Amino acid sequence: MITYQTEGVEMPHIKKRETTEWVKAVTQTYGKKVGEIAYIFCSDEKILEVNRQYLQHDYYTDIITFDYTEGNRIAGDLFISLDTVRTNAEQFGATYDTELHRVIIHGILHLCGINDKGPGEREIMEQAENKALALLAEMER
Repeated sequence: MITYQTEGVEMPHIKKRETTEWVKAVTQTYGKKVGEIAYIFCSDEKILEVNRQYLQHDYYTDIITFDYTEGNRIAGDLFISLDTVRTNAEQFGATYDTELHRVIIHGILHLCGINDKGPGEREIMEQAENKALALLAEMER
């Protein structure tokens, strides 16, 4: 089950049913099933607070993924800063909507076992994100 919540921000304009179907479709391509996934859309201030409290990191980020996956069933809490998503969209020359969906699926890809911190991993993550965004575009046709 996938839930969408906010903390201190307005709910972004996403099609929840379609987004849920997309997340499930992407998850299946990695041989996984969707368990309990909670998206928590928040502000930069909230994500900084979460980053400091739980990860001892003192910086802003677009997403923090808490992984509760067991076996093939992915589960987790995904905090997404809508402020940083907006800033990144401007910086990368992307639309807000595209950047938001990239971040939404980024957390899922982490839960499916894809990392982006080690050598060569960022490129693998970007390829996986682009593939997932292409699937979303296909599903929306």
